[in-house]
Amino acid sequence: MSLTAAEIAENNARHATRMARKKAVIDAAIANATDEHGLLIVITGNGKGKSTSAFGTMARALGYGMKVGVCQFIKSRTDTGEEAFFGKLPNVEWHVLGDGFTWDTQNREQDIATAKRGWAVATRMLNDPSYQLVVLDELTYLLSYGYLDNDLVLDTLANRPDMQHVIATGRGATDALIELADTVSIIADEKHAYRDGVKAQPGIDF
Repeated sequence: MSLTAAEIAENNARHATRMARKKAVIDAAIANATDEHGLLIVITGNGKGKSTSAFGTMARALGYGMKVGVCQFIKSRTDTGEEAFFGKLPNVEWHVLGDGFTWDTQNREQDIATAKRGWAVATRMLNDPSYQLVVLDELTYLLSYGYLDNDLVLDTLANRPDMQHVIATGRGATDALIELADTVSIIADEKHAYRDGVKAQPGIDF
């Protein structure tokens, strides 16, 4: 059933009133957001896309000419699409710092030693204000598995340069890391092609 001209006008007027109220609320929130400092962003959860989200923000930062450091823990492959693209850019320092997934290495002592070497690289970046964004890909595993001293990591993150942004990714972020973070996103696992027997696809999964 089609609406009359009067009904259309009434709907439009109600919509305009709702949007005006919404705009007032949003404008007030924006006006109250006056603080400015480097953000610690944690992207966790069991769903696909945590690292992908971090690299999307990285692309945005590079668009503003920011210097970015990337530390990839756990992962060992150097043939990913993101490294092929970002790793050759002048404002990017990219490090693959893992030996592979823990079920591949099957050596806890080796994993701990590798994690500590990788954290030394990350610490250098986190102490250097010239890095405006640092991506700590898969950091959460190093904390939840106890490969690194949690207090040391959290202290380093808390005392980094004031305007330095950090993105930490990985499943199972610890409560302490979540509490320290400014922004936390939890990516849920609703459905994944892998469980239907579809192998990882270049350009989509790596």
